[in-house]
Parts: sequence; structure tokens; C-alpha cells
Amino acid sequence: MKAEDVAQYLQDNPQFFEDHAEMLSQVNLPHPHGGRTISLSERQLLTLRERVKELEKKLHELLEFAKENDALQLKVHQFNCALFGPHDRSTLQNTVVHNLRDIFAIPHVALHLWKDEPPSPEVLAFADQHPLPVCAHHAVHDTLPWFGEAAEHLRSFAYLPLRAHGQTVGLLILASEDKERFYPEMGTLFLQRIAETLGSAFNLHV
Repeated sequence: MKAEDVAQYLQDNPQFFEDHAEMLSQVNLPHPHGGRTISLSERQLLTLRERVKELEKKLHELLEFAKENDALQLKVHQFNCALFGPHDRSTLQNTVVHNLRDIFAIPHVALHLWKDEPPSPEVLAFADQHPLPVCAHHAVHDTLPWFGEAAEHLRSFAYLPLRAHGQTVGLLILASEDKERFYPEMGTLFLQRIAETLGSAFNLHV
């Protein structure tokens, strides 16, 4: 009889150990972390303990994620509130750059509005073609010089097209020397919210 046949028989006959309860104390299994043997009940207990540890680890990860998420939401709220103060486009631009650095600890920020600084055709096409933020490990087209002397040290970028009156009016780029700060697979929900808020804010000045 093959092991598969035994396993299938036990699955098909769950009452087997009820009818032969004495076997539960007679069956010995290898210890998962050593050479000695243990009873079936001890093995089940070890398995349950390992599952509990795994669940505790997952719960801890979920709690940490929730804390990070709450902290990020608070930062977004603080950032949004700061946008109510400026009454002209220039002041609003400075406020955006300052608060992104101060609240989110983003070391490098470039904000270009097409009305003040018309983009190259490639950058304009890129912004028009991407309704959602784009994260990358390389600069897109000719945007790297926007960061001046810091450009050569930058390793990750987040591109946030800004829209007002139903059209793209500018591009906000967040950058970092840390390659893992922005990466293609990361979620962009909060970046999208920031872009939408800025689009609405600049809607009054563009």
C-alpha cells in the first residue's frame, strides 16, 4: 500500500481515530527540529504553536502597516491644509515645494507649470499620457536637469502630472538619492491624491 493510499483512506474515513483512539498515543513522528520522535498529539501542538507564531507575525505586520498608513494620511492632511494660505501662483509653488520637503521629508522637489516654463514635446506627451503618478529609477526624458547640481546623485523619481480645467498644466517630480524611496511597483494612491489636490489648487491661478 502506498503512502498516498493511506492518506486518502484517512481523509475518506475521519472516524478512524475515533474508533481506534489508542493509536493516537502509539503513533510516533519525527520532531520537526531534531532527531528524536514525539507523539502525534505533541506534533499537533507544535504545529499549532508555529501557526500561532505566523499569525502573530502577520498581525504585527498589519498593525505596523496601519500605523504607517495613519501617519501618512495625517501628513497628507497637513499638506492639504497648508495650501489654503497662498493667494497667488508663485507663493503657492513655493509653499508646495517647502511643505513636501518639510512634511514628507522628500529631499528633492521640482515643480514646473507650463504657463511659466513650457516643457519639451516629449515631457508634455509623457504628462498627457499618464493620468496617474509614475514612479521610476530613472529620469524621464529631459527632466533630470530640473534638479541642478543634485541631479547626478538621484536614484528614484515620482512623476505627478498636474491637471486643471481638464488639461495637464504642469508636472511635479519628487526625487531621492535612495533607490527604494520611489520604485515602479509601489502604490501611488497618496501621490495621486496629492496631484489631484494640487491640480485643484492651481486651478485658481492657471
